[in-house]
Amino acid sequence: MSKPPFTHWRLDYDLDKVCWLTLDRSGETSNSLSREVMLELVEIVTELEKNHPRGLVLQSGKNKSFIVGADVREFDQVSSVGEAEGFIREVHDVFDRVEALPFPTAVIIEGYCLGGGLELALCFDYRIAANIEQTRLGFPEVKLGIYPGFGGSARSTRQIGGFQALQIMLTGRMLRAHQAKGLGLVDQLVGPHGGLRWAARRAVLAGKKSRGPGLLARLSNSGPARKFLAGQMRKQTAAKANPAHYPAPFELIDAWENHGNDPRSMLNEEAVRIARLINGDTSKGLRRVFRLMEGLKAHGKGAGFKARRVHVIGAGVMGGDIAAWCVLQGLEVTLQDREMQYIEPAVKRAKKLFSRRLKTPDRIAGALSRLIPDVTGDGAARADVIIEAIFENLEAKQELFKLLETRVKPEAILATNTSAIPLKDIAAVLDNPKRLIGLHFFNPVAKMPLVEVVHDSVTEAEEIDRGSAFCNQINRFPLPVVSSPGFLVNRVLAQYMLKAFQIHRERGIAKEAIDAAAEQFGMPMGPVELADTVGLDVGLGVMSTLGGEEAAADAEVLKSYVDQGKLGKKSGEGFYLWKKGRAEKDRSATEGINLESLGKELLQPYFDECQACLADGIVEDRDSVDAGMIFGTGFAPFRGGPLYYLEQGNKGQEGQEHE
Repeated sequence: MSKPPFTHWRLDYDLDKVCWLTLDRSGETSNSLSREVMLELVEIVTELEKNHPRGLVLQSGKNKSFIVGADVREFDQVSSVGEAEGFIREVHDVFDRVEALPFPTAVIIEGYCLGGGLELALCFDYRIAANIEQTRLGFPEVKLGIYPGFGGSARSTRQIGGFQALQIMLTGRMLRAHQAKGLGLVDQLVGPHGGLRWAARRAVLAGKKSRGPGLLARLSNSGPARKFLAGQMRKQTAAKANPAHYPAPFELIDAWENHGNDPRSMLNEEAVRIARLINGDTSKGLRRVFRLMEGLKAHGKGAGFKARRVHVIGAGVMGGDIAAWCVLQGLEVTLQDREMQYIEPAVKRAKKLFSRRLKTPDRIAGALSRLIPDVTGDGAARADVIIEAIFENLEAKQELFKLLETRVKPEAILATNTSAIPLKDIAAVLDNPKRLIGLHFFNPVAKMPLVEVVHDSVTEAEEIDRGSAFCNQINRFPLPVVSSPGFLVNRVLAQYMLKAFQIHRERGIAKEAIDAAAEQFGMPMGPVELADTVGLDVGLGVMSTLGGEEAAADAEVLKSYVDQGKLGKKSGEGFYLWKKGRAEKDRSATEGINLESLGKELLQPYFDECQACLADGIVEDRDSVDAGMIFGTGFAPFRGGPLYYLEQGNKGQEGQEHE
């Protein structure tokens, strides 16, 4: 039988009086815990407290997706710290009531179980997960400038010990089903063809309960161990994040250090600290980044394009790494260059990437089998996507595309990875110039999530959508940009780097101080280190194209480095000497420098060029500018994007969350 219908929940009973509670949020493709969903849950819990079933099983009505967390869209509706704290305490109350239900409870986890979804699951006696590729568990809240606030910090530290729980919460990493079981977040795994419902039914009828934490996990919550571990975590976190910019991880560590042996106190700390964090500028900025990311992912959604084979021409650093990344995403890739000797280094780099990401020998071997050296270029005729990544020379690119047009499938995507050459100039030699697009990746390909989908006035809209769909397929964020010198990202970076080089050359300010000023502002790395990372040869090409006469002196400096073979990180030396992938820096070079003032001077051309790009219509709107600069240059995410930052009046954020 079934109880009267709710909008988002179903409450059904079988013949053994087991209650099956199904969340199937109306009008949404995935489940999230909105206010309306939570209000209905209060009604359901009240009903269950009055009329006890033999057992309760929670499951999702969405295909291979459990609960992805709280509804982030509603965070911006919170108008005050007091309102946020009140809502958090209401959620704590209903979750406490779920945990206290006087009959066996179990939860079926299939697909994404994140944030508030995992926090709700931890209220149940027994957790069963589908051991499939789509199942992921985790607490991603730190990426939104908060930490788990629906009881997650209290229940996870109690369930698996503070040391393990904080590692998950501080990093925001997602666990596979078997990893979650190994830690104790999940009690039972059911294979891809197993019976999840039967397993859950047996669990509640047998009154199964989670085994709880082991001895070491319990000891990690004890006073002396907790204090020591908290100190170590604080140091490790500070090495990656500035507490003035990203306070949430440090708030979590403080809460656990002071209250980790008392779950009730941890819950109270959640209400107080999360309410403050969620109203702070850092969380607001990071939530905006989340929305920008979702906006980028929406490009090309309706195109219906899906590639099976990719052909990359040019096995240099960019071409080889684009090929390796496409292979890592499950595609078959043919990689072309003039001779095998040019392809072999790319294959070696790819093997290192596969080893880091795929771990097991069989998966690594499988990936390598999909990366096919192709000196003769035969793969172009079979490919669904062809990406040109040869050296930056217009005539060479024109000659290549003129030949390709006669060999590739008419429905294949034809793309160039040029970083600065106008699309119309390359396409001028084609019989159908409307089909050529740019797919401009950034270095390092495996780390930079943005791809500029370059188009001009004659490009077919369908090709832009198909290019965007391909980016989504390979887990990269597509940003449509108008073809013009430098597009968006390089146009802004050129002015930013030029300012850095001028300050260094004209005023003798150390490169370390320039980079430190940018990092203090919140950039992931400074402009000089960034130039080394991208490659001084690439930087020289961009500077020559975009810098104009005022860049002539600095272009000569770059040329002198390039002529000596000092290309930056990839050659082991540029402005910096690189060892084991890190730039060697003289930390004393920042002494006596006003880094805040220097940072403002350094970033001003960056901001000016962002505004100019918007005015010139290089991208659709201000959100596109901000998204491009965050995901393409690493602009300080907690500031929400350069144009958003300017609109907020350049407010300083240091210490505001503690006011």
